[in-house]
Amino acid sequence: MKGKRENIESNPELYSIAVATFWSENSLSGVMPLPDTMFCAQQINIPTELPDILKQFTKAAIRTQPHDVLQWSAAYFSSLASGETLPVKERLEMPVATQKTDTGLTPGLLKILHKQLSPKGTVEKAELEQRWKELCLPKEQLNSIIELGNFGTSIVWIEFFALGCSALNGTITTSLKCACEILTADPEGGAARIPFETFTFLFTYLNKFDGEMPQDQIDSYLNSLEEEAKQQFGMVQPSNFTGLNRPKLPN
Repeated sequence: MKGKRENIESNPELYSIAVATFWSENSLSGVMPLPDTMFCAQQINIPTELPDILKQFTKAAIRTQPHDVLQWSAAYFSSLASGETLPVKERLEMPVATQKTDTGLTPGLLKILHKQLSPKGTVEKAELEQRWKELCLPKEQLNSIIELGNFGTSIVWIEFFALGCSALNGTITTSLKCACEILTADPEGGAARIPFETFTFLFTYLNKFDGEMPQDQIDSYLNSLEEEAKQQFGMVQPSNFTGLNRPKLPN
């Protein structure tokens, strides 16, 4: 028995589980456990999948840094059980110097929403609100974007996505750059290319909220950019348009 006791005491995980299990079972029956009562590893059944599940969950929580860990955890395991896209950032995001709070929308969180909702094309407002809540994002920010876009109960996702990029940046140029970095299939640090058709929609849509570039100038600019895109297999990248000098979009 001494050898088994030393074996389990040398494994903190097994020791903690053994103690918790014993206290739980005996407290229900009114029997208090003896201080020196120990278990051997053979008495504890640990599901084979549990260590890896907990490891992946911990890594996901560290990368995502949810404001409300319990709320996010519920969404994580619900998505995991149903085979849906997990509410997990691809990498840890460091707050920028001007960021006073870490509870608002970030490129990483917007990318999660895009993965979850873009396949639908059009998403119900109730589902967007639920996904937003699962990421522990402030309701006021969501309402602001919905009000700006004048969205109803059904929301065209790419339009909401465009305004989300705008909320993160403020100018058309930086909003389009953000969109490219989220939508691209290129590896991180790459050219961040997206199809010319996607860029055209985003640029035209965001300009509606700027209102200072006349349609003939939009057409002229896009025609010029299309020539560059043709030489890049129909793709546009930030280096093609970062020369734009556009005014700040409305808040």
